Amino acid sequence: MDINNGTQKTPAEPSRRDILYIATGAAATVAAAGMVWPLISQMNPDASTRALASTEVDLSTIPLGQIVTVKWRGKPVFVRHRTPEEIKAAENVPLADLPDPEPDSKRVQKPEWLVIIGVCTHLGCIPTGKAGEFDGWFCPCHGSTYDVSGRIRSGPAPSNLEVPLYTFLSNTKIKIG
Repeated sequence: MDINNGTQKTPAEPSRRDILYIATGAAATVAAAGMVWPLISQMNPDASTRALASTEVDLSTIPLGQIVTVKWRGKPVFVRHRTPEEIKAAENVPLADLPDPEPDSKRVQKPEWLVIIGVCTHLGCIPTGKAGEFDGWFCPCHGSTYDVSGRIRSGPAPSNLEVPLYTFLSNTKIKIG
C-alpha cells in the first residue's frame, strides 16, 4: 500500500517498448547461435577420419597359419591365425630370454588370434611376416626379429610390436579401435 494516498500499487502493464526489447533480444540470441554453430561444428572430425577410428575384420576368411594385413588409422595391422604349434612356441618362451619381457597370454585375447600393429618399434619400418629365425616377423631395414607373438627377439628394436585395442564382436569378427 502506498502510504501517501492510501491506494494499493499494481504491477505495471508491459508496454510496446518492453515487448520490442524482448523480441529483439530473442532474435539476437538466435542469430548469435546461428553464427556460432558452424564454428563449433567445423571442429568435429570429418567422415573419413571417423571411418578410420575403427575397423572390423572378418576372421572366418583367414585360414589357419595365415596373416592378413588390414589398415587402421593409416597403419598396417597384422591379424594372424596361429596354429597350435605357433601358440605352444609362443607360450613356452622363457621371459628371461626376451629383451622386452611380456607373456603371450597378455598379448592375445584368444590364443589362436594375434592382432598387432605392423610397425617396427625401431624406426617405423614394416616387417615382413613368417620371416626370421622365429617364424614371426623380420624387419629387413635394420634386422629386428620378432616371434609369433610379435615380441622382439633380436635386433635394434627396443620393444615388442604394439597390440591395438580390439574386441571380439563374435567368434568370427573383431573390431579394432
